Amino acid sequence: MCCGDCECRPIGWLLGLPFALLAVLVSLVGAIIWIIGLPISCICPCCLCVTVLLEVAVELVKAPLHVMTWFTSKIPC
Repeated sequence: MCCGDCECRPIGWLLGLPFALLAVLVSLVGAIIWIIGLPISCICPCCLCVTVLLEVAVELVKAPLHVMTWFTSKIPC
């Protein structure tokens, strides 16, 4: 079980779970964009827009983690 000094917040985790599942879908879109954009940026590294698009895709892949940490930080118990 949780101790008094840890950051265990099961209610926040449970409330954030449906939104994290939606974020997983967004993450899959980001992974597809990243897989398609990576060879394009290797072929033509001068395209700045592809590099920016890849950075956005990486943030989309990290979306479920951001959603869960946000929810668990907002719920006090």
